[in-house]
Amino acid sequence: MATDVIGVADGSPLRVDLRLESVMEGVLVTGTVAGRATGECIRCLTDLEQDVEADVMELFTYPGKRPEQDEDEDDVRELEGDLIDLEPVVRDAVVPALPFQPVCREDCPGLCSECGARLADDPGHHHDAVDPRWAALQGLTGSTGRPTDDEEEN
Repeated sequence: MATDVIGVADGSPLRVDLRLESVMEGVLVTGTVAGRATGECIRCLTDLEQDVEADVMELFTYPGKRPEQDEDEDDVRELEGDLIDLEPVVRDAVVPALPFQPVCREDCPGLCSECGARLADDPGHHHDAVDPRWAALQGLTGSTGRPTDDEEEN
């Protein structure tokens, strides 16, 4: 149960708190599913873990007792004898509840676009960028770019 950047790993424990009610058409399943999702921050690519919780509400119909207003057969789930297959219901609830763009913290600065350094580790990180149109003139004044004492007298 995952997206490209975060998901609940196979075999991870899920807390399932469900109520099953008998109704005219079948069995109504309602409740919540909770678990721990693991993935990567989309800004700095560090590993992260987040709790995820989703609500579940699904009607499992008795064979031949399909509600008349439901014409799309894919949306209707049927009981298989006395059994209910909850895996697709849990997956359909948990995956949309995962964060679309998970971050390790709300103010994560991400990575440097020039060198890939993690900006959270070095908040003062920067690169001195010289405008390429002026790069040829940089050698005329020395390495600092400021005139020396001798040059100021002229």
